[in-house]
Amino acid sequence: MQTKYKIALAMLASAGLGAAAIQGLHAQAKAPAYVVVEIDVSNQDAFLKEYAPIAGKAITAGGGKYLARGGKNVSIDGAPPPARTVVIAFDNMEQAQATFASAAYRDGRKTGDKYAKFRIWAVEGLAK
Repeated sequence: MQTKYKIALAMLASAGLGAAAIQGLHAQAKAPAYVVVEIDVSNQDAFLKEYAPIAGKAITAGGGKYLARGGKNVSIDGAPPPARTVVIAFDNMEQAQATFASAAYRDGRKTGDKYAKFRIWAVEGLAK
């Protein structure tokens, strides 16, 4: 076999192996997780001054990215929404759970519990 054919065949084989490796990596990718926090605040000023900065720092340090943070809530169907809703994106469910179980968040939450009632859950998103 001529040298140019050998090189072309080696290049094609390398491209095929590379494509297979990339497909394998994509298959192993974890789905993102979204944490939804419903908050009924009893003391808005103290909540924003004492709790929000502590929680925000713990969540962003854990890899969370805020998608919604206390904006306007509108009921579309069903019960009225809570006074405050927060939506946070994480790379995966494990990262979300670890962030909310962290000492930094749990310590801050002790302050938050003085001024609000929380309902927090996570939902796994669609894999990319």
